[in-house]
Amino acid sequence: MVKVTLGVEGMMCGMCEAHMNDAVRNNFKVIKVSSSHKKNSVEIISEDDIPENELSKVVEQTGYKLISYDSEPYEKKKGFLFF
Repeated sequence: MVKVTLGVEGMMCGMCEAHMNDAVRNNFKVIKVSSSHKKNSVEIISEDDIPENELSKVVEQTGYKLISYDSEPYEKKKGFLFF
């Protein structure tokens, strides 16, 4: 799995976050996506890496600006078992 972190300018509120999340979900196969207008970021968890140029097109189509892109391997966190 891969974690992609985007820096995105232009999101101003919770509706902007929802709009960005929907755009990512509708264009790519993702496991999880979350956006923060306060941090100007979008975090995406997916099975496969998503190329920066493809994400940039989707971000720009939604009216925002991609300012950074980071991709790294992602391992699901293991929880503790309590008996």
